[in-house]
Amino acid sequence: MQKAFLVRAAARNNAEWCAAVCRSHGLAGGFGAEAWAAPARTPLYYPDAVTLVPGADPVGLVSGIDTGAPGASVKDSFADLDLVGAGFRVLFEAEWIHRPASAPATESDLTWDVVGDPDALRGWALAWDAGGGNADLFRPGLLDDPATFVLAGRSADGRVVVGAVASRSDQVVGISNVFALDGGPDAAWPVVLDAVHRLFPALPAVGYAHGDHLTAAVRHGFEPLAPLRIWLRG
Repeated sequence: MQKAFLVRAAARNNAEWCAAVCRSHGLAGGFGAEAWAAPARTPLYYPDAVTLVPGADPVGLVSGIDTGAPGASVKDSFADLDLVGAGFRVLFEAEWIHRPASAPATESDLTWDVVGDPDALRGWALAWDAGGGNADLFRPGLLDDPATFVLAGRSADGRVVVGAVASRSDQVVGISNVFALDGGPDAAWPVVLDAVHRLFPALPAVGYAHGDHLTAAVRHGFEPLAPLRIWLRG
C-alpha cells in the first residue's frame, strides 16, 4: 500500500475509534468530507475533531466543535493546519505508524483474550489506568461496537498485565491504548501483535506514537509514515 493511502486509512480508522468512545459516553459526532467532529466536549484524552484529508478548512473545522470552554482539541492528521489564530497551541507532535500484515508476530508467554463483559472491561480499564482515577473512560457500550476489540494479556493467575484496543476498519486495524504493568511497551507489543495477527491476519496494523513509545513500536516492526499534531485550546 502507498504511504499516502495508509496515512488516510490510519486517520479514518482513528476517527472511527474516537467516534466509538464518544458513542459509549452518549455523545454523537459526525463524519464530513474533511473531518470527523463532535459538537460537544469529548471524553478525556479524545479529540473534538480529527481531520480525514489534507488541507482541511480550519475555519469550518473549528466552527463545528465546542470552543466555549478551555480544553477543545483537534487531531491534525496531516500536520498541515494553523490553528494559532483560533486560540490553539500544539500540545504534541507524533507519527502515524504502520506494520504490514505479513510481518511476523513474536509469540508471548502470556495468554490473551478479547474482553467480553462489563466486569472484565472494568478490570482491564483499572489495569490500563494504573491508579490514575480515569478508568471510567472505558464504558460498557464499547463492547457493543462490532469494530472494537479490547485485548487483555493475562498472567498465570488471571490478572490483566498487558492490554490494548484494536479497532477494525475495512483496510487496516488500528492499535491504541497499549500498556503493560511492568516492562513498558516492549513487554506489551509481543502479546498485542500476536493477538492482532490471529484476529486479523490479512490486515496491516496502524496507529500513532511519539517519544519512547514510537521507538519501541519501531523495534517491534512498525515503520513511521508521516507526522500528525494535536492542537489544544486554552
